[in-house]
Amino acid sequence: MTLFLLLNIPSSLVGEEKFPCFEQINPRAHRDGDLLIGGFFPLYLMAVESFTGAEHPDKACNAHQWLHKNYQQVLALMFAVEEINRDPRLLPNTTLGFHIYDTYQSDARTLESSLRWLSGHGQTTPNYSCQRQDKSMAVIGGATSALSVQMGTLLELYRFPQLTYGPFDPALSDKVQFPSLYQMAPQDSSLHMGIVQLLLHFGWTWVGLIITDDMRGEKFLWDMGEEMRRNKVCVAITEKIPVSERRHAESLVEFMPRIVASSAKVMIIHGDTDSLMILRYSQPPFFGIWKVWIITSHWDVTMRPYGHQGSPFYGSLIFSHQTSEIPGFKAFLSTVTPIKYPGDIFLKSFWVSAFECPDEPNKLERDDCSLNASLEMLPLHYFDMTMSSLSYLLYNAVYAVAWALHEMLHARSKMGSVRDERNLVLQPWQLHSYLWNISFTNTAGDQVVLNKKTHPVAKYDIMNFGALSNDVEVLVKVGQFVPQSLLGQDFTILEEKLYQKRVDWKILQAVCTENCGSGFRKMAQEGQPVCCFDCAQCPEGEISNQRYMDNCVKCPEDQYPNREKDQCLPKVETFLSVQEPLGWTLTCMALSFSLLTLLILIIFVKHQDTPIVKANNRTLSYILLTSLIFCFLCSLLFIGRPTTAKCLLQQTVFGVVFTVAISSILAKTIMVVLAFKATRPGSRMSMWLQPKVSNSLAFLCSVIQVILCGIWLGTSPPSLGTDTHSEPGHIIIECKEGSSIAFYCVLGYMGILALGSFMVAFLVRNLPDIFNEAKFITFSMLVFCSVWISFLPTYQSSKGKAMVAVEVFAILASSAGLLGCIFFPKCYVILLRPERNTVEYLRNKADSRARNLTPEALPGHKET
Repeated sequence: MTLFLLLNIPSSLVGEEKFPCFEQINPRAHRDGDLLIGGFFPLYLMAVESFTGAEHPDKACNAHQWLHKNYQQVLALMFAVEEINRDPRLLPNTTLGFHIYDTYQSDARTLESSLRWLSGHGQTTPNYSCQRQDKSMAVIGGATSALSVQMGTLLELYRFPQLTYGPFDPALSDKVQFPSLYQMAPQDSSLHMGIVQLLLHFGWTWVGLIITDDMRGEKFLWDMGEEMRRNKVCVAITEKIPVSERRHAESLVEFMPRIVASSAKVMIIHGDTDSLMILRYSQPPFFGIWKVWIITSHWDVTMRPYGHQGSPFYGSLIFSHQTSEIPGFKAFLSTVTPIKYPGDIFLKSFWVSAFECPDEPNKLERDDCSLNASLEMLPLHYFDMTMSSLSYLLYNAVYAVAWALHEMLHARSKMGSVRDERNLVLQPWQLHSYLWNISFTNTAGDQVVLNKKTHPVAKYDIMNFGALSNDVEVLVKVGQFVPQSLLGQDFTILEEKLYQKRVDWKILQAVCTENCGSGFRKMAQEGQPVCCFDCAQCPEGEISNQRYMDNCVKCPEDQYPNREKDQCLPKVETFLSVQEPLGWTLTCMALSFSLLTLLILIIFVKHQDTPIVKANNRTLSYILLTSLIFCFLCSLLFIGRPTTAKCLLQQTVFGVVFTVAISSILAKTIMVVLAFKATRPGSRMSMWLQPKVSNSLAFLCSVIQVILCGIWLGTSPPSLGTDTHSEPGHIIIECKEGSSIAFYCVLGYMGILALGSFMVAFLVRNLPDIFNEAKFITFSMLVFCSVWISFLPTYQSSKGKAMVAVEVFAILASSAGLLGCIFFPKCYVILLRPERNTVEYLRNKADSRARNLTPEALPGHKET
């Protein structure tokens, strides 16, 4: 095609074929020297029927269907031209005119229209111009990128300035390929961010994408994919709409059933009115199918094929470019009629189609089609009295050309002051140097900067499409997206203004997996998008109180999860209290045993001169009973609310008093052995039988324990602490041991003393009862060791209050075992059998036992 355009064909070889649909109009008479603008607009849609203008000239235009709403672009151009011509400051003494050509939504027809405009007089003569007057200076056209490329390929050969008002396309910014093309639209580089913010606002994470199968569609798909991945939004289905001649027959394509059957309830449509024509003419299958549509600004959702009642796109959310209201434009539209512009053949055709006038001669003179008709009477899907974003950009494009011409003429007037200004021939390519840096403020007060290097970023109004109760269709602004605003202020939406007839925005769930609910977390499904997941309950100690949480969160140390695991509740402080049954029972036991021990001590003191009290060192018996009293009482340090003082005293007091008790028992047992050895003939052991020796032994053993406890307190003493994990819902206030090594050293030392006492007592257990208490000590140490051996594993496996209770019970049980096994038999004799507690009874029994005593019974005996 490009090669054909470069051919130099003589005009005599080119016929004058007439195409009625391509006639040019000029609503304003032009004088010599007037300047023209070429306007190219998609006014008709190619129909299924194929009519050749030469064969059916009367049916050529009727074979195509009007795209009524696009005619606002023509009226915006007419309004801008009239406004400029009325302005004495802009282009003085110069009348601006225009030619209008239709592109028919067809690449071939767009190219043909461009060639006819260049050739002039309706002829298509490549490389020749038959137009001698009314020199055109610029072209405004290209509502889509495809049309801009088709026009630019031809116009660039002559360096005609081309201002395109369609959506911004980065490909058209290539100044190597399109150096004469200027884009009026702002960049849509942030559109994908606004759409994702809208999805996140409503919690929609499972959506479909419908894009055009071209570079703009691929760029949008890439940007959306990256932004959606960052925000964990997934694409359920992606459909690429083929961009072609957009005929009716192409609506029967396979992508429509896939869109309808998709599980995505929200569909995002990106494209323009031309590229998505197939989708528009595939609307009928959508009836009865409930979807929410998010539509980009360049696809007019209100348009629909002729005769289609209702719209499946009610409830749609449209990202529309923010525009300012042009003063006087609505008033201008309300006065537009074919009578006002009789030379406009497109207006006549539009009027007949829009108002459904009968196909009769003089049809525009009928009252119902002309006198009482107004554009305000047309429904929204036919015509919109509010200026669209395309019309607004086109309006700015006309003013941009006018200001560039104004600057150029002003510069020429200075340069050609000597010559007649009319002799200065203007060339279209000379306009580029003025368009490059043109800057002006339009009548709406907006700044327009036409610079190839700095394109502003688009701002968007979020519109909602719906129908009122009387079936009047409306577009209502429900929010906005301003990318360059502060974070948190760039996106706003008013849910109360949303159209509610078909969409319940509050309950709409556009997700792959339903909400897990509180107390659950997401678990990814292998091989599935992140939006498709399973739900698992939060582990112990963690909660989730938001939808779709990837991980549950731990409650603070002083809080615990409720049963539903959706909130944290404050924990209750707890400890082994005297008020609770276990603490009260242990306290009563400790006090009872200590009183009983005190009573036994009083009994022993009262009967201190009796033989049974004197036997085996009564001083050690007093020390043992006193230490047992403190053993019982030290258990009270473990009951009640722990304090720092209690924590320091608990283990140390327990270790010292128990060591004193066991040391006393060990001393008593050793004294029994020494006493029997001293009775052997020639023995020198009698010197060790003095009371101070046994007392010193008990004291020495106790001092060692005191030193161990002192080292413990000096290095890593016990401290007050809390246990927040042992019991759900409770903070256990407890005493920490500090150094575990020191704690087990104290217990180990007591165990060594107890084991030594048990072994010595076991060896002398068969000696006569009346002389020693070795058998009672054996039983007492057996009980003591059994209790503490059982205590260790139980203590290690217990937590919280149970650990404290186990230690208190071990203290009471071991102390009670010592008390009962050693002193209860003696109290029985003292209180109930006093006749046995005499010197005569003991002497007679001793003589009887001595006669029966064998040498083997004596300690240290060896057979010879």
